[in-house]
Amino acid sequence: MKETIFYILVNMKIDGCVESIAKFFIGNNRKSATAIFLQLKGRKKVDEKTILTLDLVEARDGLPLNIQMINCSLEELAENCKIITKEIFKLFNLEEKSNLHDG
Repeated sequence: MKETIFYILVNMKIDGCVESIAKFFIGNNRKSATAIFLQLKGRKKVDEKTILTLDLVEARDGLPLNIQMINCSLEELAENCKIITKEIFKLFNLEEKSNLHDG
């Protein structure tokens, strides 16, 4: 069985090159991962002037595939990190509690 995971990459353009500066693991459920990403602040338009981007990535057996991308300002990035952290906390705490009740 192939393992699928989802994560959000935070990228910054540095000296003309795009560098990943953070990675948030957001589980292995596409629906939950997409729901988190859709809450993020930013715009879908990405061009050569874009400095900060967030990518929703699906990785199957370690092979990454970008699903969606947005660009954002520094202020929006701060808010997005707060949203991601809050949603990850809720996701993993609810998942952990539901697993306790299933057994």
